[in-house]
Amino acid sequence: MKFRDGTVIPALGQGSAGLGKGRHPQADEEEALRTGLSLGMTLIDTAEVYGSEEFIGRVIAGQRNRVFLVSKVWPSHVAGNGIARACEASLTRLGTDHLDLYLLHWPNGVTDLSVVTAFENLRSAGKIRAWGVSNFKVSDLEDLFHIPQGDRCATNQVAYSLGDRSIEHDLLPWCERHGMPVMAYSPLGGPGTNLLRDPTLARVGAAHGCSAAAVALAWTIRSGHVIAIPESGSVAHVNENAVALTLTLTPQELQTLDAEHPPPSR
Repeated sequence: MKFRDGTVIPALGQGSAGLGKGRHPQADEEEALRTGLSLGMTLIDTAEVYGSEEFIGRVIAGQRNRVFLVSKVWPSHVAGNGIARACEASLTRLGTDHLDLYLLHWPNGVTDLSVVTAFENLRSAGKIRAWGVSNFKVSDLEDLFHIPQGDRCATNQVAYSLGDRSIEHDLLPWCERHGMPVMAYSPLGGPGTNLLRDPTLARVGAAHGCSAAAVALAWTIRSGHVIAIPESGSVAHVNENAVALTLTLTPQELQTLDAEHPPPSR
């Protein structure tokens, strides 16, 4: 997949919001991320509030050039030179001199020109290669695009999965019209979901000899306009997820999934 500036990124990356917190042995989580890198899932997403930046820094040490590294600034840090300070702190924790993509975590303060200026200054200084946003609605994006250089926004990271298709109503079409890929977090449904126990996903997976997760991810990236960033602390699950990169669902399978998980009504 390509950003509008021509940067090529994998359609399937790796999330990290729950990593490095003791849910799994740390060595297992590190090996899971490294396995994902080896399988082509070279985009790794984090944020200053996740507490996973130092963890990721250890994983990517010695192979930073293989990784498309994404982090986010919390909206309460945007005032004054807060974005620049937050970026420096993230770079230190990650053990790198630049981010490939830096996102505003929530839209608070988007109408303030200083946010775009701060991102552009970081880009000019080589601290970040590109910037974007997260959890923006259409109205937020329209406000952003009315700010000078606001249309340099590379992506909008939002929740999107077969079980949560709400962005198809207006946000996804808006982003497609503006040539802006969407980055989907929780593409497997997120915490507490029953999506991966869905019998229809299981049946489609069985027909392809793969997991329900691989089907869910292949569905999420099916249009060529969406990047999915599933999180996994397990090598086995990462191997299952990576199958989505080469899995093409048939029109009939997509119709079956639509019937079970209908898109939002217009």
